[in-house]
Amino acid sequence: MSGCLKDLTERLTAFRDARDWRQFHGLKNLIVASGIESGELLELVQWRSDEAVESAIHDPAWVARLGEECADVFIYLLLVCERAGIDLAAATAAKIDHNAAKYPVDKARGNARKYTEL
Repeated sequence: MSGCLKDLTERLTAFRDARDWRQFHGLKNLIVASGIESGELLELVQWRSDEAVESAIHDPAWVARLGEECADVFIYLLLVCERAGIDLAAATAAKIDHNAAKYPVDKARGNARKYTEL
């Protein structure tokens, strides 16, 4: 695990363990919580046009709220990975490599088609 993610995970698990919350952090519950937090992220843009969302990045209060929701999602992802023994940085790098093979630049550039349609 990369240094930054390792440090964040250690800080997060120390926070959790000081409060004796690991007992509530089974893998299923952590995955469910990550989905719930993702839903809260979606709420920020629900019923807004693309233009309204793009212009909201100029509102410091909205950006702060966006950052908080992103952090909530990230926190649960770190806890899922910690619980399951996943190196998130390595898994992400492998996924980028996998996607690069599925979506070669010469076929995927400038379109949003799924790899099976390229």
